[in-house]
Amino acid sequence: MIRRSFMLGIVLICLVTFSSAQVTKIDYIGTFGIFGKVAMLKTKMTKKSKRYELVTDLEVHGIAKLILDNHEEQHISKGHIVNGLMVSDLYTIKQNRRSKRILKEYKFDHKLKKVSKRVREWKKGKLVKDKKETLKFYARNDLLTLYFNLNNAIKNKEKGKTYLFRSVGLEKQQGKAYITIPNTAQLPKYQEDLGNSALRYAKILIHQHNFRKKKGDILLSVAKDGFIEKSVIKDVLLYGDAKIERVR
Repeated sequence: MIRRSFMLGIVLICLVTFSSAQVTKIDYIGTFGIFGKVAMLKTKMTKKSKRYELVTDLEVHGIAKLILDNHEEQHISKGHIVNGLMVSDLYTIKQNRRSKRILKEYKFDHKLKKVSKRVREWKKGKLVKDKKETLKFYARNDLLTLYFNLNNAIKNKEKGKTYLFRSVGLEKQQGKAYITIPNTAQLPKYQEDLGNSALRYAKILIHQHNFRKKKGDILLSVAKDGFIEKSVIKDVLLYGDAKIERVR
């Protein structure tokens, strides 16, 4: 049985893109090994002056819809822009199933370098959980800005090196995400799965107990327009590769 958090994590963690346009819409299809198409991601990014808003809607399809109990999910990130990078001020995750609703809210205090988290859960319309906490780490990114910023964040980094980034939404690993930029000798392995026409390539390492070796390497290719064209996680458990491919 595939865990719900695992499948959603695969879909969301692969969603990576960056654009300088004021309003940008982009769609991705998620496939997962023997299960085929499992999700559709629809994203809208709006920039106005020094502010931004990112909205990503996740629609599950096929067997995933059954496994995830008709799951619907929306991620919203709002914040400001510094030196071309988006800095999160508020990050919201809304999850809905047939009889259950979850709302997660992260608020960033950049002056004090603190992030507060509130989680509320409703079952059959009744509030059954309301938990507040301060995260044990500070980050300027949430899961959306981490990836939407990626193109700008790595373009001047040295090839063949690994860099540490932090993001809320990765609490089980203290917010840590390791991003590697391949050197010339390493490129063929990336191009085998991602194609050879990308502007640049990268790999993100996250720790997740559902991955085959308790960690997951996510391969990414950035197109010439700054958008991620494809993301791949190789050989996930016994089910095959997890992929996200751009369709618009």
